[in-house]
Amino acid sequence: MKRILVALLALGLVGTAVAQGFTPEQRQEIIAILREALVRDPTILREAMTAAEQADQRDREGATRLAIAMQGEALFRDPADPVKGNPQGTITIVEFFDARCGYCKQMQPAMEQLLRRQRDVRLVLKDLPILGPNSVLASRALIAAQRQNRYAELHEALMKLREEPAEPVLRREAERAGLDWARLRRDMDDAGVQARLNANIRLAQTLRIEGTPALVIGDALVPGAVDLATLERMVAEARRRG
Repeated sequence: MKRILVALLALGLVGTAVAQGFTPEQRQEIIAILREALVRDPTILREAMTAAEQADQRDREGATRLAIAMQGEALFRDPADPVKGNPQGTITIVEFFDARCGYCKQMQPAMEQLLRRQRDVRLVLKDLPILGPNSVLASRALIAAQRQNRYAELHEALMKLREEPAEPVLRREAERAGLDWARLRRDMDDAGVQARLNANIRLAQTLRIEGTPALVIGDALVPGAVDLATLERMVAEARRRG
């Protein structure tokens, strides 16, 4: 009992009780117990803090699962979103990415390999330009490219790009991908394109996504780039959950 009390006190979890529920003499005695116990066994504080961190992590994961469930339509079933892999796939991965993000580019080969190996996977792409004006420009070009049915081709080109996607570079890559640049440039300034980007940004904020890439697989949010083995493991887990 003393060990539990000390751990709770060390974390401030019973501070109100100490302040209001005891006499001054009892408070002094409790503080003395706390000091003595921490001197004798410092692991009490470490164990209590570890337990609190684990509880916080469970709370965050629970909140994320709830947010994913509440945003299911926007995440998984928005007909405006570009899709790679099997459009009818039973397992959906949602990837928030920035066309200038080095980690997104680093993960791209693993994602492509996953789609070749796992034929029931459907990849939904959410443009999330967070790395500056050229990111916004690239995202607008990608979304506008959907109107010419060339999103996948331009996406592949930009993921391989190792230079800034400034407008002259975008034009070069768009034309190589078979796009009509004049039409694409007009569409990039269309209000509907910006509305799509704004919707992606709001959705990412709702899920507390803080960087790219960020993946949603089943009811789990995966921040950062992961390798093929991790992708396959998470897909298998999502498949088992049904």
